Amino acid sequence: MEAMPDLTQLSKRGYLKEPIPKDIDLPKEILRLKKEKNAVILAHYYQSKEIQELADYLGDSLYLAKAAQDISADVIVFAGVHFMAETAKIVNPTKKVLLPDLKAGCSLAHSCPPTDFAAFKAKHPGALVVTYINCSADIKALSDIVCTSSNAVAVIDSIPKDQPIIFAPDKNLGRYLIKETGRDLILWDGACVVHEAFSFEKIVALAKAHPDAKFIAHPESESQVLDIAHYIGSTSGLLNFIQKEAATTFIVATEAGILHEMQKKAPHKTFIPAPVEDDTCACSECAFMKLNTLEKLYLCMKHELPEINLSKELIAQAAEPINRMLAIT
Repeated sequence: MEAMPDLTQLSKRGYLKEPIPKDIDLPKEILRLKKEKNAVILAHYYQSKEIQELADYLGDSLYLAKAAQDISADVIVFAGVHFMAETAKIVNPTKKVLLPDLKAGCSLAHSCPPTDFAAFKAKHPGALVVTYINCSADIKALSDIVCTSSNAVAVIDSIPKDQPIIFAPDKNLGRYLIKETGRDLILWDGACVVHEAFSFEKIVALAKAHPDAKFIAHPESESQVLDIAHYIGSTSGLLNFIQKEAATTFIVATEAGILHEMQKKAPHKTFIPAPVEDDTCACSECAFMKLNTLEKLYLCMKHELPEINLSKELIAQAAEPINRMLAIT
């Protein structure tokens, strides 16, 4: 009889660990387990290319939230970060939702502790709360409506112009929305360390070295970076742009995992990751996203652990603002 995983050690590590035969074909075994378990794999563009290639659904946060809502399979395996797996559980609570590594968090989500945010919200009692989907289930439960970078402008525009709005947790996306919508948003002071790592000076120098290149950026980037971008958009927006744009070279300011899908969508074009301040690395990668590996994905599916569990009360509270977003988009 196969030994059960050590749940005590799992709780300490956040993921399963056991010897894996060296000759095992991990992609093949993952596909076999997917069929055996009646499971589907959802993966974000920021995952490793090996995991992206195994996904049934590959996309940005909005696409994956919509996909999770409609999945009929028994098991949802989310190759992403914790808040994404939580969102899948919230929109499809009867399904078993697995995350290969529970420690695959998000610096932006971590920058907005629920207790602190509740106190911040209490200081603005007349404000409607719009939160970026990159936040915990507890923060979503404190919100009136959720948005993603794909639909944030549409969400803000759907709110009456005389209604005060708190926007959290990303101050950079919030500043971008202020410019795009003309609204005076009350911003929470949070940010993504990945998108704040880009070096403005190095990007300018790189653009001078590639005068024909288009510089494209995710709106989580800092304002000075966005000010010089030829195009600003969500991960899916960036993907659409590089396919339609006549230019053949692009400097890309977002997590470097997106370059794999960009190269697949436009194999004849060149994609250069935007440089970061740290001279020890060439591009910006999310350490949390990269915690998920093929080995962890395999063990996660084999043992159906770690599992995302949320209380019924929290699911009900967090579902309302997500459903309002999905109704708009």
